[in-house]
Amino acid sequence: MSILLSIETATPVCSCTLSRDGVIILNREDFRGQSHATLLGQYVHEIMTYVREHHLTLDAVAVSSGPGSYTGLRIGVSEAKGLSYGLDIPMIALPTSLIMASMMTARMGEDELLCPMIDARRMEVYATFFNRSLQTVRPTSADIVDGDSYTDLLEKHKVLFFGNGAEKCRGVLTHPNAMFLEEIHPLSSGMIPLAEKAFAEKKFVDSAYFEPFYLKEFIATVAKNKIIPDQN
Repeated sequence: MSILLSIETATPVCSCTLSRDGVIILNREDFRGQSHATLLGQYVHEIMTYVREHHLTLDAVAVSSGPGSYTGLRIGVSEAKGLSYGLDIPMIALPTSLIMASMMTARMGEDELLCPMIDARRMEVYATFFNRSLQTVRPTSADIVDGDSYTDLLEKHKVLFFGNGAEKCRGVLTHPNAMFLEEIHPLSSGMIPLAEKAFAEKKFVDSAYFEPFYLKEFIATVAKNKIIPDQN
């Protein structure tokens, strides 16, 4: 028997799931965004209260490892590290793009490709291409999307684009083989099959040294209307 806690905070959606042998016991999700630091702590507290009250023991914690929001990833990974260290349980790291793709395999055709897209900035997205077996056809890259993007793949395959990055590319990628699915988000509940497989194969990461897959360095900006007074 395996009891796992899965955490997903790579995008504006915050979610946390407790599962036993692949079956959801408790699931918490919020789609409003911008409240991960508060919400995740609440969700984990609720789940750990349930675990104690039902005399359960967590076997591992799984976390979405990116790419995605720099702040969101830091929050999720920090929480997972704390649980791993505090409870002395192994930690599983799952690529966010793989989580998204695994949630969509039932909706794709035999020769179609999956392309989860995570919003970066402006017309830039984090995009990865997978086949039906979840093998990587093209590794994750930070792409500036225009009308000629991905032509080599679109000429050979129908491609399902989804995720919050795909929503802003719908009007740009007009190739007839480009198809778009709406309102698809990485969720902790979608992590369960991958987390179960990783747990069975003992594919754990070192919680002391693990870092999320940011892909790009965090860039802090100052709003244009922010005026810093002269200190002299």
